[in-house]
Amino acid sequence: MRPCSTVMHLLLRCMRGCCRQSRMPRRLRRPLSYINLIFKSLYFNSLTNSDVVFDSILEPVFWMVEIVTRWFGMVFVFLVVALTSSVIFIAYYCLLPLVLQTYSPVWIMWHVCYGHWIIVMIAFHYYKATSTPPGYPPKMKTDVPFVSVCKKCIIPKPARSHHCGICKTCILKMDHHCPWLNNCVGHYNHRYFFSFCLFLTMGCMYCSISGRNLFIDAYNAIDEVSQPPYTNKDRMFHKSIIYMWVLTSTVSVALGALTLWHAILITRGETSIERHINNKETKRLAKRGKVYRNPFSYGKINNWKVFFGVEKRSHWLTRIFLPSGHTPYGDGLTWDIYPLKKDMMPV
Repeated sequence: MRPCSTVMHLLLRCMRGCCRQSRMPRRLRRPLSYINLIFKSLYFNSLTNSDVVFDSILEPVFWMVEIVTRWFGMVFVFLVVALTSSVIFIAYYCLLPLVLQTYSPVWIMWHVCYGHWIIVMIAFHYYKATSTPPGYPPKMKTDVPFVSVCKKCIIPKPARSHHCGICKTCILKMDHHCPWLNNCVGHYNHRYFFSFCLFLTMGCMYCSISGRNLFIDAYNAIDEVSQPPYTNKDRMFHKSIIYMWVLTSTVSVALGALTLWHAILITRGETSIERHINNKETKRLAKRGKVYRNPFSYGKINNWKVFFGVEKRSHWLTRIFLPSGHTPYGDGLTWDIYPLKKDMMPV
């Protein structure tokens, strides 16, 4: 027996002592024994271990995180839209007039084309990532093979499916729940999420690099002791440049690291959750002298083809560097994709 509280343990000892010292009628011993059994059932379980106890202790913390993430999801989405819109507004209001006045026609064409292309890609993929359902297992009984049964949904779980405590349902090929999307990242919107991170990083790096000299000039202008007679418009211009450069530089570093991590996972053919599972399996089989192989990896290049849905050479352009709403391979329920076990096309 594993008592979870000293109070319960002392209470049971008192009850046993009372039963031994007093001669109770048989009709009272039976209810008292039943009450004793109820107390034991509150804290005894033959399957209890340190992991169960630790999860039980942290359950209130998990519950609070789920509540905050669920109710503040729209706030995070609003922050993404507001911050991105503010940078775009500064780029149009402050940077574009300078580009048109100082740069050559070739550089003007490059900045205008690249800037508008990156804006379209960011807006498209963020909208698709937030509005596209990640994919859910069927609620009714089907012939689809499953690997386990969800203890919370009480439905069969196909391979690569996991339960999301925030969405309160199982997700196909779940990677994680993203509060900045107010949505889970799963089978049907994983590509949109990664593309959004990639193009937002590229856009922030573009603003940070191209606005570096303007940031230095604006910072020196504000930091000077004997300032020239700047107007309110000039001060707002300098502060806007500093705000844009600091924000885009910070986001490019933080989001760039996240994008690089997900690129590594895609190369290996696994999700964030599967990364931890595969590490445990690798260590477990290594102790037995065996090597673990990820059953959902088709090779580094083919993993990228599967992820982006590349079927022919033109898709490297049309499905990656242009907005594309094509669906991913398969239905997220089964992963025995025979054509993908071979090279889909010569590289």
